[in-house]
Amino acid sequence: PRRSLKSLALACHGAPRLAASFAPPHFAGFATVANRGAADGPVAEMVDVSGKSATRRVARAGCTVEVGTEVARQLAEGSVAKGDVLAVSEVAGIMAAKRTPDLLPLCHPLPIARALVSCRLNQAACTVEVEAEVACEGQTGVEMESLTAASVAALCIYDMCKPVNKGIVITNLRLLSKSGGKSGNYVAPSPK
Repeated sequence: PRRSLKSLALACHGAPRLAASFAPPHFAGFATVANRGAADGPVAEMVDVSGKSATRRVARAGCTVEVGTEVARQLAEGSVAKGDVLAVSEVAGIMAAKRTPDLLPLCHPLPIARALVSCRLNQAACTVEVEAEVACEGQTGVEMESLTAASVAALCIYDMCKPVNKGIVITNLRLLSKSGGKSGNYVAPSPK
């Protein structure tokens, strides 16, 4: 029988045998992962950030969506049947940034102060450049929130344009920059 994700999550925290009984068939390796290293302590653990000071954290991520000639034309004309693809995708990315800890189990829930997503069509190249920026005042960074926002915005573009072209490619998802925190600033090298 299928069990809720909550049941599986509870099973992960200290009850590996319970995990095996709750795991649906497509989670065949789940119990093995939960049992691995049990004698040495937890296999997966959310990092304790309680000793860190809250600082301003900002992260930018981006990706490229290769949409093809016909989709690029329809995006430029605003004639995609499902509606305003770029605006809907930007909103989807913002929503995704706020839900990152629901998708990535070891991410901390953060008080996001700002989330911006930009989807820009380059009709000549038949691409959409997606960029997401997320900021907070917190004890850990927002890199995963920015990466999640960019990737979900790109997935939304695919979803809304797939009736026109199922061969759309999402590529080059990467962290562009981050600031704040103990590790300091990072800026991705320029592409060659």
